[in-house]
Amino acid sequence: MLKKINKNENRIARHERVRKKISGTAAKPRLCVYRSSNHIYAQVIDDVAGHTLVSASTLDKSANLTSTKNKEASKFVGELIAKKALEKGIEEVVFDRGGYIYHGRIKELAESAREAGLKF
Repeated sequence: MLKKINKNENRIARHERVRKKISGTAAKPRLCVYRSSNHIYAQVIDDVAGHTLVSASTLDKSANLTSTKNKEASKFVGELIAKKALEKGIEEVVFDRGGYIYHGRIKELAESAREAGLKF
């Protein structure tokens, strides 16, 4: 009998492998991305203190989006997280793609955050 591949378990395993090497500090926090089927979320996290410094998602009140599950929504979240981070004085981050492939919505979020002024 064939075993069905659980893609989310594989993603979590990839994320755990990456998290062994990547950690956010106060000087260079971690930009973590989570993608669901309907929304996309981004957080800037200081792993040493264990605090979320800034967060943004397609659920924000300022998001006037026609659809929350496309590249335009990801671009909006990338710009929003960069704007909020720069307001808090965070210019440099470590990008954590959360085990997702750097493609599509994840890539769009990262590139828009870079264009808005975050360095990673």
